[in-house]
Amino acid sequence: MKKKIALAYSGGLDTTVIIPWLKENYDCEVVAVCGDVGQECDWASLEKRALSTGASKLIIKDLKAEFVQGYLWPLVKAGSLYEGRYLLGTSAARPLLAKALAEVAMAEGCSAIAHGCTGKGNDQVRFELGVKAFAPEMEVIAPWRTWDISSREQEIEYLEKRDIPVPMKKSDSYSRDDNLWHISHEGLDLEDPMNEPKLGSGMLKMCVAPEAGPDRPEYLRLDFVAGVPVALDGVKMDGLGLVKALNVRAGRHGVGILDMVENRVVGMKSRGVYETPGGTVIMEAHAKLEQLCLDRKTFSFKQTVGQRFAELLYEGEWFSPLMSAINAFIDSTQGHVTGSVKLKLYKGSVTGVGATSPYSLYDASLASFTTGPLFSHKDSEGFINLFGLPTKVRARLEARIKASGNAKPQTAKGEAIDVPAGD
Repeated sequence: MKKKIALAYSGGLDTTVIIPWLKENYDCEVVAVCGDVGQECDWASLEKRALSTGASKLIIKDLKAEFVQGYLWPLVKAGSLYEGRYLLGTSAARPLLAKALAEVAMAEGCSAIAHGCTGKGNDQVRFELGVKAFAPEMEVIAPWRTWDISSREQEIEYLEKRDIPVPMKKSDSYSRDDNLWHISHEGLDLEDPMNEPKLGSGMLKMCVAPEAGPDRPEYLRLDFVAGVPVALDGVKMDGLGLVKALNVRAGRHGVGILDMVENRVVGMKSRGVYETPGGTVIMEAHAKLEQLCLDRKTFSFKQTVGQRFAELLYEGEWFSPLMSAINAFIDSTQGHVTGSVKLKLYKGSVTGVGATSPYSLYDASLASFTTGPLFSHKDSEGFINLFGLPTKVRARLEARIKASGNAKPQTAKGEAIDVPAGD
């Protein structure tokens, strides 16, 4: 029986090359699988391209609602940014796409899955860990790790020799990934970190360059319930519609553009430009609301947990026990993260300018410079005395040492005691 391989298919340069390459090297049937996570796509043209390059069929899985509810909203509640900056747009979609790929491969009777991830990238890790979680015995074929093609230029040449249309212009062959949350750009001039991104030259797809945004700011309001955005300017919306609407409104102000050199899972640094307009607004609003609703120690500890969440998601470990435990903790902090946030969009920036919540821990009578019934300035003296007691004890010790003329304190027998620097 002919080998059947399920290919994670996007219709981009890599997977356009991989279909004929698999057929030439494995004498196999290729089932192309594409997950719809909100990317811009002409689905009829995509199917035509897959079939014309040798796939037996294209299976499209509508994953948009699951992507928002099961992956983006947990990311928002975690408030996680990889290395303090990246909103994890590509990372968030990969576990879901890998899960769908594994499910289709098993349903279609495939003996292997293939993907177009390079041996230098993060996505090979994310896809393969996801597949292992649902089809642990499935063979994985990664052409970039085995073929003799070494560049995107050679991929284009490969297609031209076979009279297969190249799915992009040679002058705009950035490596891109897009979904509802973001679009990424890598390669070409971006490979030199000294080159300024050509934001105004047609590179951007979701945003305008910040300087090209309107000369007047735009205000909007986001409403949250238990850490999840549910309404825009008072109009209730489902997650998919809300993110789409924010992408348009924030994108026209150039909000959410990030130029970053990041540390990949495989150990090297890479440079990319990301557009995440709606996501940037949502994350800013959520952070503003948490400032009102979380107590100091929970808020502080959640920052630590959020950093680990970001690392796990970036590294493809969404289906790990630790990630499940982290999500359980995060969910436990979000019950009171409910309320409204007012935001200002202007020339590439988004600023939370106001917030209100029925669960706000901000008490004007306590915060005001005017003394209220819940607070007495006199109470601070005792608090400071107790809070500063370790400092006072240490200072008294150092004074005794100095007065005795010894560099170090001594035991009762006169033996010097080493004192470590600092506590």
